[in-house]
Amino acid sequence: MSVRVTVVGGGVSGLTAAYRLRQALGPDAQIDLYEADDRLGGILYTRTVGDRAVDVGAEAFIVRRPEALDLVTELGLADRVVSPTNRRPAVWAGGRLHPLPAPALMGIPACPEAVAGLADPRDVQRIATEPDRPWRWDPGADPSVGELVADRFGPSVVARSVDPMLGGVYSSLADDIGLREALPALAVRLDAGAAGLTAAVGELTSAGAGGGPVFGTLVGGYRVLVDALVDAARIVPRRSRRVVGLAARPGGWTVDVAGVGTTDYDGVVVALPAPQAALLLRGVAPDIAAPLAAVQPASSLVVSIALAPGTPLPDHSGVLVATGEDLRAKAFTFSSQKWAHLSGGGSVSVRASFGRYGAPVPDDTAEPAVEDRIRTEALEDLDEVCRAAGVPAPSGRVTDLVVQRWTGGLPVYAPGHLAVMDDLLGVHPARLALVGSTYAGVGVPACIGHAGRAVTALVADLT
Repeated sequence: MSVRVTVVGGGVSGLTAAYRLRQALGPDAQIDLYEADDRLGGILYTRTVGDRAVDVGAEAFIVRRPEALDLVTELGLADRVVSPTNRRPAVWAGGRLHPLPAPALMGIPACPEAVAGLADPRDVQRIATEPDRPWRWDPGADPSVGELVADRFGPSVVARSVDPMLGGVYSSLADDIGLREALPALAVRLDAGAAGLTAAVGELTSAGAGGGPVFGTLVGGYRVLVDALVDAARIVPRRSRRVVGLAARPGGWTVDVAGVGTTDYDGVVVALPAPQAALLLRGVAPDIAAPLAAVQPASSLVVSIALAPGTPLPDHSGVLVATGEDLRAKAFTFSSQKWAHLSGGGSVSVRASFGRYGAPVPDDTAEPAVEDRIRTEALEDLDEVCRAAGVPAPSGRVTDLVVQRWTGGLPVYAPGHLAVMDDLLGVHPARLALVGSTYAGVGVPACIGHAGRAVTALVADLT
């Protein structure tokens, strides 16, 4: 009889797992994928706003990591990969726009000049004298990014440079994110005996200089990748099908799908966010479910705005908002200026981001018509940013606007998170794999890479 495997969850991790299972197990394997939502992709979501297909979830991937670029090449999509334009983001602080600090590592400056005019003068001086101040680092330590940077470089550097960068990637602030979780290469340098934070950041930024583009995206949006994975995996996804129970049986698992019933499988891939995975596993693997239930979720909301063709914007790829500013949005992406394929001729695309861990956007039960308020705030904040840059307010030129809420889509990568996940992955039950952003990184390349490794281990169990 052919091998029967199910994938629970249709985000990029689950779809990659299904594809890798097909490759490993061959055409005769039965691979069923269940997705509780009515669409696939998870936080990868392409929608038409105005006359353009734009991503309202994740919008790019790191090309200096190989996993995503290798996968899209393998799927025949290499000709769709594009790099950003030469425009750079700005930072909104003190009611005006500042150049994005450079050279810097995720907002941690490599020298005082990188944040001159942005950070407080006292903290700029603190960076200048950091190499001369006493330094002690315990190898293996995992402070928060905010704790380390505030101690060595000062709090204004965290609020105006590091928070804006990390907030966009993790929907969390630097004080909530572990150093090893967000910046493992920096932790390695410190463990190896770097003379201080300035020395370690300087080594890393010098090593990365001149290495080509950092980010890429796909013409047509991430729906192109989602569709290609479904086709290559040769699956017929079961959308709007929620898996509500797992039960171990000799040689595999029994899966209970709401409204459908139970089916026996030889192996299971759980590709769900931590809270949902914890609920599914609490009856069969409580030692795994408990640490998953303890992972805090970070929620966010994207407002995708289409403006009339020719609407001017500040000459940047976007704006990152410092902590403590009056703007309600945490960031703007000027998509039509960041990506050349979204420029010229059609709508001018802008996306505004709201919400982070500790400051979520309320739902409709807590605040009726909250999305109407967010729409208004997005346009008011965009107008303010444009006025500060000497650009006419664009809110009167809106032709379309879409709000996309992401509830619990990202895990909070608190200090020690990855160590807990490593321990958890080492004790998971036989013939069951865990994949997703919870375990080895929130970026698309990290999810793709971890899904491949997890499938390799699962196939070894099955064969």
